[in-house]
Amino acid sequence: MLRQRIARTPVTGLLVAVNVLVFLAMVAGSAGFWHSPSDVQLAWGANFGPATQDGEWWRLGSAMFIHFGVLHLALNMWALWDGGKLVERMYGHWRFAAIYFASGLVGNLLSLVVQGNEAVSGGASGAIFGVYGALLVFLWRERGQLHVEEFRWLFWGALAFAVVSIGLGFIIPGIDNSAHIGGFLTGLLSGVILALPLAAAQVFPWRYRLTAVGVLMLAIAILIVNIPAPKYRWSQEMQVRREIAEFLREEQAIKHSWSDIVQESKQGGATFDELAGHIDSAIGDRYEGSFEQLSQLPLDPALPSAPALENLLQYVQHKRDASRALADELRAQPDGPVKPQDKSVPQGKTKPMPGVANRAKSHDSFPD
Repeated sequence: MLRQRIARTPVTGLLVAVNVLVFLAMVAGSAGFWHSPSDVQLAWGANFGPATQDGEWWRLGSAMFIHFGVLHLALNMWALWDGGKLVERMYGHWRFAAIYFASGLVGNLLSLVVQGNEAVSGGASGAIFGVYGALLVFLWRERGQLHVEEFRWLFWGALAFAVVSIGLGFIIPGIDNSAHIGGFLTGLLSGVILALPLAAAQVFPWRYRLTAVGVLMLAIAILIVNIPAPKYRWSQEMQVRREIAEFLREEQAIKHSWSDIVQESKQGGATFDELAGHIDSAIGDRYEGSFEQLSQLPLDPALPSAPALENLLQYVQHKRDASRALADELRAQPDGPVKPQDKSVPQGKTKPMPGVANRAKSHDSFPD
């Protein structure tokens, strides 16, 4: 009967294809095939309180297409393909799409309320649980039209899948069970709101639809009111990370400038005062500029990069002061050209710029 009403299920196929294509694009970028770190998921649009609430509410939708590895993707797509074809025929193409996206969005909203500041979440499972919720509503409503064995197999099988999966979510760490529960309950309500009777002559009472609409809207309002305040602003964290990365690139240039100054001193001909001027302009002034720029960044202690920024400020200040002291030491030397054998002149290993040679070790704790 369902095949006669709707022969093909293009929405289910399209959703599976989009999820797979997004995963392949992520792998082609920087994501891992078996597992990806949270930073990669965040960059692609995963749901995370400090980021989502910092004006990036689109993450509630984009997170539905972000998967943390091929196994995560395969299990979700198998469940979507298996249940989606049935539900698309039960409700029609556009109703099915509405159920899918409404369940995914509300599931991610509940996830934001429950663990928004604690975890990065993503995946199609919230939307898929909504599909199975709508499946159960249809089967129960149309149970009189189905053979008893068919009803038992489909209804109790789908219910067991949902209950066991949610139960495992309470046991196995790393599963966003709040998104599953939110999506499943939304699917149940959406199945009532968007009911499409199997028999054309059958009429589904509007009071049931309106009641389900009221319950769903009330639930969404309660969730929105109870979203916890983010621990920090994601835009500030990203700003700090960008500035730290920019300084690390700048320091590589400073290191090359220092090598040029060392070579100049070895060749002789430059005066102590000229070398001191080069150190001030090519080393000290640039560290001074970096220090001023880094000092303007937000120092919110809740930021994950706050300890790295604090250490980096101390490091840059030390480099600036050391270069200034070296320039002053050179200016105190007697007038005249520098001789390569002069021990007061920087000669690479004999008198290196303090800390430059050990920069890589000093930054082991800083983000790339």
